[in-house]
Amino acid sequence: MNVQIIYSTHPEDAKELDTNQLRDRFLVQDLMQKDQLNITYTTYDRFVLGSAVPATKDIELETFDELKASYFLYNRELGIVNVGSKGAVKIDGEVIELDNKEALYIGRGVKEVVFLKSEGAAFYLNSTIAHKEYPTKKIGKNEAIVINLGEDQYANKRVLNKLIVNDILDTCQLQMGMTEILEGNVWNTMPAHTHLRRMEAYFYFDLAEGQTISHFMGEPTETRHLFLENNQAVVSPPWSIHSGSGTSNYAFIWGMAGENQDYGDMDILAFNGLK
Repeated sequence: MNVQIIYSTHPEDAKELDTNQLRDRFLVQDLMQKDQLNITYTTYDRFVLGSAVPATKDIELETFDELKASYFLYNRELGIVNVGSKGAVKIDGEVIELDNKEALYIGRGVKEVVFLKSEGAAFYLNSTIAHKEYPTKKIGKNEAIVINLGEDQYANKRVLNKLIVNDILDTCQLQMGMTEILEGNVWNTMPAHTHLRRMEAYFYFDLAEGQTISHFMGEPTETRHLFLENNQAVVSPPWSIHSGSGTSNYAFIWGMAGENQDYGDMDILAFNGLK
C-alpha cells in the first residue's frame, strides 16, 4: 500500500502557489499501478481516493495509520468503479463481479475487501466517513441513471452516468458518477459551478495516449489550471470550480462528500463571468 496525504488549502493561499505547488496540493498522479494499492487521504471532508490493480495477485484493502481504525471500513463507506476489463471483489467472503464501468457500494462495518487477481481489471476507489451501516449494492450498467448533456456547438456534448447516488441507493454522504465526453467534444462541467456544501474529486481516464487534459480550478475570478495525463485525479476544494477541456475526448469519475447529497446543489457561473 502506498499512502499520501493532501491537506486543505485556503483560497487566499492558493493564489500564491506556483505550478509545482499547485500540483503537489491538488493533483494525484500515481494511480493505476499494477499490483499496487494507492491511497490518497485528504483533509477535505476526510475524503479518500485511490486505486487497486490486481494484475498478478489479490490486493486487500487494508487500514493505515492515519485512520486509527482496526480495519478500513470501521467508520467509513466505500465506492468502487471498475475502469478496466472484467474483475471481481470479495467482500466478507462474498465475490461480486464487476464489468467495465460498473460500480459497487460497500457500507460501513465490512471487514474484508479484496480485489481478486485479474489481468486487465482496474478499480478506482472513493471513501468517506459514515455514521450508519448501509447494505452493499452493485450498480450495473442498466441500473445507472443516464443523462445526456451539452451541445455540439459548445463542444461539451457528454453522457452523465449517476452510479452511487441517493436516487439509486442510500449512503451516508458519498456520491459518485461517471461522465463520458463524446467524440468531437472536449469540455466537461461547463458552465462551471461551485458548491460550498461539499468537496469533489475528479479522476480522468480513457484519454488517448499522447493527449492531455487541462483541469480548471480556483475561485471563479482567480482561476488556475493543471495539465493532466490519463489516469490522474484532482482534488477539488468546496470553494473551487472544477471544469476541464481535453485535446481529445475522455471520461472522468466524479466523487463528492459533504453535508448535501443533492446533485443539483450547484452555484452556476456564467461563461463570461470566469477570470
